[in-house]
Amino acid sequence: MCGILAVHGLENPGADRARLIACSKKIRHRGPDWSGCYVGNQAVLVHERLAIVGVDTGAQPLVSTDGKITLAVNGEIYNHMKLKAGLKKPYQFKTHSDCEVIIPLYLEHDKGLCDLLDGMFSFVLLDESVSPSRIIAARDPIGITTLYQGWDSKRPGATFFASELKAIIDECDKIISFPPGHVYDSQDQSTVRYFQPSWWDGDLEGPSAVIPTKPADLKLLRESLEAAVRKRLMSEVPYGVLLSGGLDSSLIAAIAARETEKVAQAQAEARRKKLLDAKNGSVSLSLDDINEYATIASWPQLHSFSIGLENSPDLLAARKAADFLSTVHHEYVFTVQEGLDAIPDVIYHLETYDVTTVRASTPMYLLARKIKAMGVKMVLSGEGSDEIFGGYLYFHAAPDPRSFHQECVRRVKNLHTSDCLRANKSTMAWGLEARVPFLDKAFLEISMNIDPKEKMFNKGALQETDPDGRPKMEKYILRKAFDCAPDGKPYLPDSILWRQKEQFSDGVGYSWIDGIKDHAASVVSDEALAKSAERWPRDTPDTKEAYYIRELFDGLFPTETAAETAVRWIPRGDWGCASDPSGRSVSIHNAAYGTTP
Repeated sequence: MCGILAVHGLENPGADRARLIACSKKIRHRGPDWSGCYVGNQAVLVHERLAIVGVDTGAQPLVSTDGKITLAVNGEIYNHMKLKAGLKKPYQFKTHSDCEVIIPLYLEHDKGLCDLLDGMFSFVLLDESVSPSRIIAARDPIGITTLYQGWDSKRPGATFFASELKAIIDECDKIISFPPGHVYDSQDQSTVRYFQPSWWDGDLEGPSAVIPTKPADLKLLRESLEAAVRKRLMSEVPYGVLLSGGLDSSLIAAIAARETEKVAQAQAEARRKKLLDAKNGSVSLSLDDINEYATIASWPQLHSFSIGLENSPDLLAARKAADFLSTVHHEYVFTVQEGLDAIPDVIYHLETYDVTTVRASTPMYLLARKIKAMGVKMVLSGEGSDEIFGGYLYFHAAPDPRSFHQECVRRVKNLHTSDCLRANKSTMAWGLEARVPFLDKAFLEISMNIDPKEKMFNKGALQETDPDGRPKMEKYILRKAFDCAPDGKPYLPDSILWRQKEQFSDGVGYSWIDGIKDHAASVVSDEALAKSAERWPRDTPDTKEAYYIRELFDGLFPTETAAETAVRWIPRGDWGCASDPSGRSVSIHNAAYGTTP
């Protein structure tokens, strides 16, 4: 992924070039490898590049062969080779970038190109073949990538786009988080939804809401997730997996380890053949060949990364999973004080004051820095599974299958405000790209159309078991889909495959959340909290922790315009959820361990 900044509708874009490059510099952490700028008749497009595919030739903004279309993209297009092969007219590509295919797709399909893309992306495309010039902007279906749109009342004809709020906050007095799955068109100032999957019910709350009835096809579920991981291994640079030791990250790691082994075996066979040919005199080996073999040999196994407080649940579980999968494992221990010290920087990069997101993002932010220091640019991560399968422990209180499914859809629809935002900005703060296989379009189409009866679960004395003695716990069908591999080799040890859900901010060590609360209690007075509604009528903090985080946010982004882009997650009180978003606040968390809440 990268960072993009674009402005359309400027009277004198050349005069704005230097200032807009300075704005883009605020998000250069997203793309430390190169910067590019294009100035058109009415527009400026700036790009900060993180090179992962087409490393040598993929600098942006990309310009069409006739010079009339300019493109800036933040993202990865996994099906770019298939899309290139399916073009109706020949197109002369200038680079090996996976994103360049968007230009000929636009020429053939106009805005319809968005639904053809399989990947994570935000892009701005400038078409100067028409007068006035036209700009279209789009964001991927779920909002894995981040994108903001803004306007300035002093320049009523201008529209701004940026990967992060900070790039345009000083230029605009109105900013929105651009909606996922939508495309904007300057010709009619419209923003319309292009992503219309079968499970995306517009009347989610109404009596006509469609609730799926398909039984779970475990084989299809397993194979579609394997395919989602496989396509996300598209990379020309070293990659790894984030491994917390929980079900979701461990499954992604297990699949990635298998796929990496297949690639290593294929490369080894190709090297063996070339070396044999060289020995027989039919080919000669160059210095580049020898260096290439040395590079491959230095990274033949999957690398995994975990973080936590000393002896935290996640560190111990991740160690066990990594040992089973034979990954090259790296674990990092942080202290509560180191986490507290990082919170202001985390909020600066997150651009939100949501307590849940800040809690979970801080260790992820610290881990991303360690990973990038190793020279790794891309990691796979497990976001999305809990929303798709109702894996959060509070889902046990769903009164019926309809409510369970509606909450799943609601959570998936809002991933761009929470887990996707966290995964994107916590890692891109250090120029590290996180890819999320669970949010693959094909996998979503399968998993979101499963009868919610098969996703529901109970705990404790009410918990059922299947004929194999497996507990019908949270995410049972996902666990069961990987309980038996076709090749007879287990994907994961039982202790990991059937481990109870731990939210990441809990799993890194229970003292982490407790430490934030204790620190907030020491710096926020009872009097200040009592008057919080006077200071913040909107999204009023109801705990000292929330007050502390909101105050830090205001110090970094002091305008109401900035605050309006932040979304605070409120637990479902009607399901008996506590106001504290921690998974430990759900009574069944402790009950499952045989302890008192």
